[in-house]
Amino acid sequence: MISSALAQAAAIRAGAITSADLIDAAADKIAKLNPKLNAITWTRFAAAKHDAAQLKDTGQPFLGVPLVLKGLGQNFAGAPATAGSRLFKDAKATSTNNFVKALQALGFVIIGQSNVPEFGFKNITDATLYGPARNPWNLDYSPGGSSGGAAALVAAGISLLAAGSDGGGSIRIPASFSGLIGLKPTRGRVPTGPGEWRGWQGASINFALTRTMADTEALLRGLATTQLAAPFIAPPLHLEDVNDPRPLKIAYTTQSPVGTPVSATAVKAVALAVDALRAAGHTVVEAQPDVDGTALMKAYYLMNGGETAAMFQAYTEQTGRAVTAEDVEPVTWAIYQAGLHTTAADYSRSLGVWDQAAEAYSHFHDSYDLLLTPTTAKTAPRIDAELQSPAIVDKMKHAAELALEEQKQLVWDLFEPSLAYSPFTQQANLTGAPAISLPTAISPDGLPLGIQFVAAKGREDQLLRLGYWFEQHNLLQMYPLSESDDISQAE
Repeated sequence: MISSALAQAAAIRAGAITSADLIDAAADKIAKLNPKLNAITWTRFAAAKHDAAQLKDTGQPFLGVPLVLKGLGQNFAGAPATAGSRLFKDAKATSTNNFVKALQALGFVIIGQSNVPEFGFKNITDATLYGPARNPWNLDYSPGGSSGGAAALVAAGISLLAAGSDGGGSIRIPASFSGLIGLKPTRGRVPTGPGEWRGWQGASINFALTRTMADTEALLRGLATTQLAAPFIAPPLHLEDVNDPRPLKIAYTTQSPVGTPVSATAVKAVALAVDALRAAGHTVVEAQPDVDGTALMKAYYLMNGGETAAMFQAYTEQTGRAVTAEDVEPVTWAIYQAGLHTTAADYSRSLGVWDQAAEAYSHFHDSYDLLLTPTTAKTAPRIDAELQSPAIVDKMKHAAELALEEQKQLVWDLFEPSLAYSPFTQQANLTGAPAISLPTAISPDGLPLGIQFVAAKGREDQLLRLGYWFEQHNLLQMYPLSESDDISQAE
């Protein structure tokens, strides 16, 4: 059984297997598993085989490897461009964006799109348009979000990696919930554009969910770029330090930055990592950056509202019709209404809160190489978990009738139950720092949970170094399905 995407490419290059063989194998697994998982929403197997036949071997690291794109923000000409929303259910991408072109340049062959929540607003994947994605570890649970479909297909063994994006933890949260490796690179590290350059004001970045550190590193090396047209440019990538033997100084905390409870599984996962790192010679102390996590989250939500209002304003200009509450899900409608009443001054001041947090992290990394936290405070929620009460849902539907301060409070209230699952990931997005989730823990009820390392901007090498160390010491708790496993029979 081939264990990595790099190994798949090597087998193709050696003539042991063809890209078409891998596409057929993926198609067979999707036919068998996707009715239960609902991880993939669109496929193109015949067209992918045609693309594979045109490939020329120029040394691409992922030559001929089938890849599923995320169904949000990874435009591929002719593919659906729904963003998980009924509003755009018939939309098609008219061009391929720079990130997807970069993936193709690395040798990947696009075979489909993964399931996402509407506009990527949630840490679970449950779009009304597509229905909920399910977790291969237990089909009663979510694989997370917003890259939840991607996580489900990798965790199920349909693919060895899948493209995702991370605007508030949307790679790392599903990595934690689904037992995978999830890297969020430094802001500005990978290709963006054309047209859309800022990605939630730089909070969102494309990358992937993976099973091996070698795939993670090769993908990072291949995608790293400097785009002079882009508003954000990352420091140079120096991966020669991945094998640096010098001890690191690592801070850790298990305290939620927004004051929500943290499960015993998450606390124990960090404690075990601390013990292992100390035994390996690293200095590990309890400390955290001086950041007001609640104020930062409120500034994050304010940005979400402003960007949503701008998106729907553009839609109205293009179509001549206004977006209504019937067009979108209640969460989106509530965010939109708050955004409609957000002033330019408030928006600008909210970005200043981001900048203050980035400054605090910069000072923090003068003293500590890395920050260790749980990736998520809990394991995955059940598919039927009530993450908004009926009263909050009703209030969301009538958000247009509320005053601005009531709308802001509603946005906080509607996200509070889901934020309690994942309060640790957003700060890296808002500061632009790189962060990685590693699957090191399994709860007593058999669900995975990850730990997160956050590094200074440009120091992905330190994240990869520790990822390799955990992998080489068999501390990653990934249980890929064997060929005999049959998730289609799971209940």
